[in-house]
Amino acid sequence: MKKIVFLPVVVLGQFYFGQYNFNLKNASSRFDAEISVQNCEGDTCSGEGTVNLIDKKTKKHFQTLTSDNLYFYLNKNQKPSVNVIEMYGEQSPLIFGDFNFDGSEDVAIRNGNEGSYGGPSYNVYVYNLTKKQFVLSQELTDLTFENLGMFETDNDRKRIITYAKSGCCYHIKTEYEVVPKKGLLKVYEFEEDAMGGEIVKVTTRNLVKGKWQTKTKTYKINDYYK
Repeated sequence: MKKIVFLPVVVLGQFYFGQYNFNLKNASSRFDAEISVQNCEGDTCSGEGTVNLIDKKTKKHFQTLTSDNLYFYLNKNQKPSVNVIEMYGEQSPLIFGDFNFDGSEDVAIRNGNEGSYGGPSYNVYVYNLTKKQFVLSQELTDLTFENLGMFETDNDRKRIITYAKSGCCYHIKTEYEVVPKKGLLKVYEFEEDAMGGEIVKVTTRNLVKGKWQTKTKTYKINDYYK
């Protein structure tokens, strides 16, 4: 499961030519990142933003990525976090990781709060070996808009994990495998339905050899959530 870590960030300059600028040195094994965003007020930054990726080895500009709403919070030292994914908490403006499990580092750029229940949403880019640059993955981007923020990755099992809910009493965890040259394949669901009040219905669905296997159990709500 992807670990939640805070990494040191160096501020390039608080305000420069109408932009707020931050320099992230330790977010990625391959790249330094220069973030520019339109507005910062108090501990919140938002608005149009750019992320310039600088190759650590050559020190040359590699690629520029943009966001219509590069929304993020600053810590007590007026710095953004990096690579943080908390379902109901902090989610960083910039997240690096191998999202499609091909051995290359990918990157997600915060793009507003268009996820479920006003949660964080991201433009997700995967590294293309042929083009030698990051290209937008619409499938992975859509996952962040349809669920509770940025997805998690389980590198050991090579699965992408999303979380969704409906009100207080319905939650679902979904896992996907990445099929090369085809895209995402949903392979597992874990559903908790307590909308009946006194009973929690727990349903698991596993895709086995192309067929879904479903198991359902019910629990008294006080026993299940104790």
